[in-house]
Amino acid sequence: MTTAIYSHPDCKLHEMGSWHPESPARLQAIEDQLIASRIDSLIECREAPAADLAAIARVHSTEAIARVHDNVPPLTGGGPEYYPLDGDTLLNAHSWNAALRAAGAAIAATDAVIAGEIDNAFCAIRPPGHHARPSEAMGFCLFGNVAIAARHAIEAHGLQRVAIVDFDVHHGNGTEESFIDEPRVLMVSFFQHPFYPYSGAQRAGANMVNVPVPAYTKGDEVRQLVLEKWLPALHAHKPEIIFISAGFDAHREDDLGQMGLVESDYAWITQQIKQVALEHAKGRIVSCLEGGYNLSALGRSVVAHLKVLADID
Repeated sequence: MTTAIYSHPDCKLHEMGSWHPESPARLQAIEDQLIASRIDSLIECREAPAADLAAIARVHSTEAIARVHDNVPPLTGGGPEYYPLDGDTLLNAHSWNAALRAAGAAIAATDAVIAGEIDNAFCAIRPPGHHARPSEAMGFCLFGNVAIAARHAIEAHGLQRVAIVDFDVHHGNGTEESFIDEPRVLMVSFFQHPFYPYSGAQRAGANMVNVPVPAYTKGDEVRQLVLEKWLPALHAHKPEIIFISAGFDAHREDDLGQMGLVESDYAWITQQIKQVALEHAKGRIVSCLEGGYNLSALGRSVVAHLKVLADID
């Protein structure tokens, strides 16, 4: 399999304060672990372009886009300045460019996969996206990277069946809201519940297979729900491309969640998704980083995920 990693230095410049767990160190930890595991030279690295505003506007309102753009603090020499969109989602001088690169990575990866240039892609990007609602940023997220890419696949490439898989510890409420009752898009996920953002427990529509699980759920239980809930829905949908909201904060070492997954669970889940993609979607997968805040666990889990995508033993 030909796998590419999309990223951009701008994604490291967005930061929300030294206290904030969603930090530039997350991308550095991934890069370091790719080198330590000796797979960095086996995967093509591509620079993410900036997303076109028209592509973002397929998902987000004019007001939501303007609230990010218009409130970016000026770049000054007197130390960092921040603008709070909510209690834990802040803007600095580089946030707008980082958000454009994050969405742009997902769009460019989608174009490359559909064109057959590569088989699949992982977007090492931040800010993450799956909490960003059509009407507002929230939960560390400015724009819905996966939602924007999925809508791009439909509107720009004419695909009729798209699947989104979200294995972050938190419910992807923004993604769900973007595609409720959209028959061309199937979303499957699990998430700790009750837990931020305190949504997703009620079935939102026939195209949503989002499974709440209690705190301390371990990998064997997640594997069972994948087999029983996700895979039948995915095979029935027959997706032409699969997007992954790849959050690694359900790892047992991650303090922002209380679940018990380990690297082998992420590898197994990725393998199941890949088999569906090979059967129905010509192997086409675009995976985008969401959560994952224990730096060591994040780096190791991304490596496990990438090894499956790229067929590296």
